[in-house]
Amino acid sequence: MSTVTVQAEEVKRLVVAKLEQTGLEKDHAEKVASILIHADLRGVSSHGVLRTEHYINRLNEGGLNKTPNISVNNTGPVTAVVDGDNGFGHVIADKAMEVAIESAKENGVGMVTAMNSSHCGALSYFVNRAAEEQLIGIAMTHTDKIVVPFGGKKPFLGTNPIAYGVPAKKKKPFILDMATSTVALGKILQFKEEGKDIPAGWGVDAEGNTVTDPSKVEALSPFGGPKGYGLSLIVDIFSGLLAGAAFGPHVNKMYGDLDKYRHLGHYFCVINPSYFTDKDSFLENMDQMIDELHNASPAEGFDKVLIPGEIEQLNEEKNRKEGVTIAASVYEYLAN
Repeated sequence: MSTVTVQAEEVKRLVVAKLEQTGLEKDHAEKVASILIHADLRGVSSHGVLRTEHYINRLNEGGLNKTPNISVNNTGPVTAVVDGDNGFGHVIADKAMEVAIESAKENGVGMVTAMNSSHCGALSYFVNRAAEEQLIGIAMTHTDKIVVPFGGKKPFLGTNPIAYGVPAKKKKPFILDMATSTVALGKILQFKEEGKDIPAGWGVDAEGNTVTDPSKVEALSPFGGPKGYGLSLIVDIFSGLLAGAAFGPHVNKMYGDLDKYRHLGHYFCVINPSYFTDKDSFLENMDQMIDELHNASPAEGFDKVLIPGEIEQLNEEKNRKEGVTIAASVYEYLAN
C-alpha cells in the first residue's frame, strides 16, 4: 500500500472542504475533521481521515442529518441528556463532554448521555478535553455487533470502547482508550492482506471456534475472555440502555443501510478531583506515579515501562512536526 505524508493542517483543510461540499455546516465539518486528525496524529489511523469517504456516503444517502438541532436537557443538578438529532457523532459527543465538564467545574461531577447520535470517532479526544481542564474524564460508546459473548458462537456485542483521561501536574495526562474486543477488525484484515496467520484468540469461525486463519474469522473475541465480555456489556448498558438507545444486535450497522439513522448512544462522566481531595496533591501524585512507573525495571524485550496512551502521545509529537502518513488513495480522494 502506497502512502503519503502530509502536514496535519493541510489534511484537515481537505477534510473540511470535502465535508462542506455535501452541505454540512462549516463548524460541524471543522469539528469532525479535528477529531479525525487527532486519531491520525496519534497513529490510530483506523479512526482517522480514511473514514471521511464513508461519512460522505452516509451523508449523501441520508443516514446522517446535515443540519441537526442538537439540544441539551438538564435533568438534574449534575446530569443531562443531549439529543443529537442524528447528526455527526463527533459534534454531538463533543457537546455532551462540554456539558459534563461545565457541570464538574461547578458541582464536582457531571454525567451526560447522548442519544440519536452516530459514530463519534476516537474517545481519547473527549477524555483528553477533560484532562486538559485538570479534570478526570470517562467516555463510553457502543457499536454494531461483531464480537461474540464469552461462551457464545454468534456475534452479539460491538467492539464497545471505553476511555479514561486523568490529568497530572507536569506530565502529560494518562489516557486509556481501548476497545473491549481483543483487536479491531482492521487488524485482522491487515493480516489477511499480508498473508499472515493471526494469534489464537483474536477471532472465531462460524461455530465460535478460535482460528488463526484470518480468512475464516466470522466474529471477534472479547479481550480477556469473561472479563472483556463483562466490560463490553457495561459499555452497552451505559451508552445504550442508559442513553435510551439500542443495544447489542439491535444497533444499526455502520457500513450497512447508509440511508438509515443509527441512533447511537454515548456516556460521559467528568470528575473534579478538588471535590474529593487536595487538587495539587492529586496532580503531583499522578506525576509521582508516572515517574515511578517509568523507573520500574523493564522486562526482557522492553526498553522502558510506559503508561497507557504514552505511545500515542509520542506519535502525536512526532507527527505534528513531520506530518501524518495516510494511504495515497485516501489523500487522492480528499484532494479531488
